Amino acid sequence: MNEIEQQAFIFGNIFVLANRLQVLGDAFDKNITIKQWLFLACVAQFKSAPTVSEVAEHIGYSRQNAKRMADALEQREFVRIVKDNTDARALRIHLTPKFNDYFESRRQKEVAFIQNLFHGFDLKLTSGLYQGLIQLTENMITMEKENAEVKE
Repeated sequence: MNEIEQQAFIFGNIFVLANRLQVLGDAFDKNITIKQWLFLACVAQFKSAPTVSEVAEHIGYSRQNAKRMADALEQREFVRIVKDNTDARALRIHLTPKFNDYFESRRQKEVAFIQNLFHGFDLKLTSGLYQGLIQLTENMITMEKENAEVKE
């Protein structure tokens, strides 16, 4: 397979892998979907409570979808949605103690899941995939900016 064929294979398989990971992730824990997990993991990456818009931008969701996800997770008591102190239009997402307790209780299972997913990978393969994904992300950000400029 030449380079462009490999790139096309990777492009197509990103979508296949995303679908298959969603199925595996949803089966991993019947109490929370993989998309809910991703949303919460993203919120946890911020040093202080992010706004709904910040989380939406980070994940690539629309603000409406991010708000809908936050609402569902608030009903399940994993987050609290609070109006920002300085900007009444902004809604901040705070993780709750239930989030910490719940995800601490499944930490070992998560580690085993990741180890199984990367079975057969050595450091070189893991590092190569990691660097490749970083480059793909940077390329996509550039392409998104170019598309935004074309729309304006």
